[in-house]
Amino acid sequence: MNKMEMALHELAEMDELAAQRSPVHQLHPAAKLIATVIYILVVVSFHKYDLGGLIPMVLWPVLLFQVSGIPVHTCFYKLRIVLPLVLAVGLFNPLLDRAPLLYLGTIPVSGGFLSMLTLMLKGTLCLMASFLLMATTSIDHLCGALRKLHVPGLLVTLLLLTYRYVGVLTEELAIMTDAYHLRAPGQKGIHVSAWGSFLGQLLLRSMDRAQELYASMLLRGYHEHFHYAPLRPFRGKDAVYLAVCAAVFVLLRLLPVTQMLGMLVV
Repeated sequence: MNKMEMALHELAEMDELAAQRSPVHQLHPAAKLIATVIYILVVVSFHKYDLGGLIPMVLWPVLLFQVSGIPVHTCFYKLRIVLPLVLAVGLFNPLLDRAPLLYLGTIPVSGGFLSMLTLMLKGTLCLMASFLLMATTSIDHLCGALRKLHVPGLLVTLLLLTYRYVGVLTEELAIMTDAYHLRAPGQKGIHVSAWGSFLGQLLLRSMDRAQELYASMLLRGYHEHFHYAPLRPFRGKDAVYLAVCAAVFVLLRLLPVTQMLGMLVV
């Protein structure tokens, strides 16, 4: 199994995670989507030095992992490529802001180091929230919820087709990679001299496959509008979940929870 086939397998695993049945999976997709958006907005609104105030926001994704039955290590494994890029955003902050901001005993902590940790935690929490949304909601139900929220149909269609076409493109890339290695046994990767022709062939094959898929869609009655998966009505427990999440997020943002807990302990 080459890397492209492994990527297809991981994409199928996301669909399997979304097909599970747990209290989180059974919530209305619109409630989960709005709660996730509010959570991300609250997380990014924290001041760059407010690491202590940001720490309680970890509780929400951790609780959802437990209720949904999705292992935490699965999240970090799926995000292993994008997570280092997010963590690397603030690496230069300690070099740009060297002024001591606080002291841990006799050890000075610069503002740049504190802002770096805060930025890393913000990125990690936003990625975890996004992963939980995708792992507990299928793409069809998510697109249906977006249409219920009156998101333009063109944007929703682009989102759905992009998600679906990633698998098609990866499948074409896996076939081409296998064919290349059969013609160049023992060679690691693709030689630099073949990059241009390889990408050109991938583009041509992708365009041909796209035309075939579009013709199939037209034969099945596609007329610029998708019929998304039917959504059940927005029930009371969905409203309670959304209201409780929004209220907790706002309270964690406005109240110094970490300081209050520290005063209780002392």
